[in-house]
Amino acid sequence: ITLGNLEARRDWGFAGDFVKAMWSMLQQDTPDDYVIATGSSHSVRELCQFAFEHVGLDYRDYVEHDVRFERPAEVDHLLGDATKAQENLGWNPSVRFQDLIVMMVESDLKRAVEQRET
Repeated sequence: ITLGNLEARRDWGFAGDFVKAMWSMLQQDTPDDYVIATGSSHSVRELCQFAFEHVGLDYRDYVEHDVRFERPAEVDHLLGDATKAQENLGWNPSVRFQDLIVMMVESDLKRAVEQRET
């Protein structure tokens, strides 16, 4: 797998958590703007490491960096502060980064098995 900036850090989160936050926003009497985020960031490298470790592999044997895949205007670190959503909506993310990666890997493994069986 060839990737760009492995050190780019993102505030990765579970879509289901974000949908719950959106639903909570819609239940408010007064519309308002909210940042929905986990409040923690992890690098693309960490994502690869956790994903490959989950299946007993070392990501360094499968992932390579290529500057051609780096974005010209890359934002190195994206991290959100969901304090307002936590205080006003009572919302907090329920899925940790590591658990999110496991969910994604398991979903892909299941799909691969299903495709192989058809």
